[in-house]
Amino acid sequence: MFDFVPLPIYSAVYYNVMFVIMLMVLLHSMVYDIREKKSLDFFHVLGYILIVVMILYMGFRPVSGRYFADMATYRKGYLLMQRGVVKIEHDYAFNYFMWACSQIMHHKYFFFIVDVLYIIPCYIFSKKYFSSYWFYAFFMFAGSFSFWAYGTNGIRNGLATSFFILALCYYEKKWMMYLWFLIGMLFHSSLVIPLAAYITSSLYKDPKVYLYIWLAAIPLSLAGGSVWQELFFNNLGFSDRTSGYMEGESVEGSFSSSGFRWDFLLYSSFGIIAGYYFIFVKNIHDKFYIHLFGIYSIANAFWILVITANYSNRFAYLSWFMMAPVIAYPMFKYKIWKDQYKMFGIILSIYYLFTYLMFLKNGK
Repeated sequence: MFDFVPLPIYSAVYYNVMFVIMLMVLLHSMVYDIREKKSLDFFHVLGYILIVVMILYMGFRPVSGRYFADMATYRKGYLLMQRGVVKIEHDYAFNYFMWACSQIMHHKYFFFIVDVLYIIPCYIFSKKYFSSYWFYAFFMFAGSFSFWAYGTNGIRNGLATSFFILALCYYEKKWMMYLWFLIGMLFHSSLVIPLAAYITSSLYKDPKVYLYIWLAAIPLSLAGGSVWQELFFNNLGFSDRTSGYMEGESVEGSFSSSGFRWDFLLYSSFGIIAGYYFIFVKNIHDKFYIHLFGIYSIANAFWILVITANYSNRFAYLSWFMMAPVIAYPMFKYKIWKDQYKMFGIILSIYYLFTYLMFLKNGK
């Protein structure tokens, strides 16, 4: 569908369009009151256009092992399934879903359906918790660092985290929430990390504990290094599923350099600083928000412990996908500042600018 877009700039088109939309939101928030009906109507229309175009653009991207590394691997497996070669040993829901699709459709429609399932939960979450302001939350989801990558490359991880987001839409309907948690885990078993964070923050509801866990993870990671990788991924039985993430040289799809990534720790701190400010400075004691903060803090602390591993970005995303609501939720639920919506425009812009600058830095 978008074959006219050269592959070398295919991702760049996405990031640049999002940058233009970011500027529109920023300028609009400076000049107009985004609470006015005209403003809301404008961004609702823009939001629906963005969702449709994003699904089509992401879902019908050309197959490329060079520019969307894992995509070529998925297509290879898909074609084998179409020829009757089926060997499913893990991530059962995803693999049986792929097998079912392979029996009835071309692989390009499989990738399209995957991205429908990846993007729509973010819209549902935004609509449920942000109501008339859903566009801004959705933009922050879509503008999050690695959101594009997990819709085009690490699609199993991306689908699993989107099902986790969908599960949180049923926060008051526990059986439905846990059903979606289970589906997410069956799509990619790494979802056990945010699920463990959810359970831990359900049992210990003190946000100070979450903050201490996150802060403690930094010196522990610096001091322990590979000890934490050995503990979590060998002694605790994760080695088979994650050995490719933890060993070897950096490859496409992993962080561009190894070692302790202070730049990504800075990015992670956005969610921690936001949670600290809203909970401890502004005294927002919203049960759901504190739980979100707990999930994010604990899951991100896990990543910090294994930050030096190859492919540790795949563990980072198991918390980063929650950062958008951690930052945005209180600003559309509570009165915090005098010029609140101007401030939000600035915060949204800073949030996306990190993503955009990292794209420019990496050149892809």
